[in-house]
Amino acid sequence: MNITGNTVFIPGSTSGIGLALALELQARGNTIIVGGRRADLLARIAAEHPGIDTVQIDTADPASIESAAKEVLARHPDLNVLVAMAGIMRIEDWHAPESFLASAESVVTTNVLGPIRLIAAFIEHLRSRPDATIVTVSSGLAFAPLAVTPSYNASKAAIHMLSESIRLQLAGTSVKIVELVPPSVRTALLPGQEDSEFAMPLEEFVAEVVELLESRPDATEIQVERVKFLRYGEARGDYDQVVATLNASDPHGK
Repeated sequence: MNITGNTVFIPGSTSGIGLALALELQARGNTIIVGGRRADLLARIAAEHPGIDTVQIDTADPASIESAAKEVLARHPDLNVLVAMAGIMRIEDWHAPESFLASAESVVTTNVLGPIRLIAAFIEHLRSRPDATIVTVSSGLAFAPLAVTPSYNASKAAIHMLSESIRLQLAGTSVKIVELVPPSVRTALLPGQEDSEFAMPLEEFVAEVVELLESRPDATEIQVERVKFLRYGEARGDYDQVVATLNASDPHGK
């Protein structure tokens, strides 16, 4: 995707990677619409960052997605980039269903059905634009599992394969599919992750992502250097060692 001159909607961007990316893209000359569930956070972002528009959206709620899509497109008919950022991560114990079932269902609803519903809400509009991009967000844990977050790992593996598949279907259209593959990043995704020595500093991560978007406009996956340990373990032939190292050293993942 081009790094400037876009109109970008980022649901799930009131904090963490989403907000940091929104601010960086705004600084690069893009029109940004931030989406999130909490009206107070949206109001604060709008006040602190003039020029950013905000829309209330709950990506776990199909009706909210449909309503927000209508609102975004009514105010920004030139929208050409959708970043499906919203996601949750839960530590789960799979020894008994009462320990994990509700969590697993919530993770799948937000992390898998959320992006699917978002894409469904915007795809016809994006196909009408001469140059459009859908950015999906998977994870290094799509390629090497963190034992304590089974549903999260599976949801991000699903997003990876979804990205690969719809890219094939949309080949020849004006819509590009770009998959962002984060490593562990210092955000509040899990308790304590903001201070984890194993996680990549947020500012460094976003700076490297934007640099990759700028230098590789035709890239289908955006992989910062630190995620390649997880991403390519199987290809390198050291998958078992990667999994062992991940689960011995990093309680947070991403």
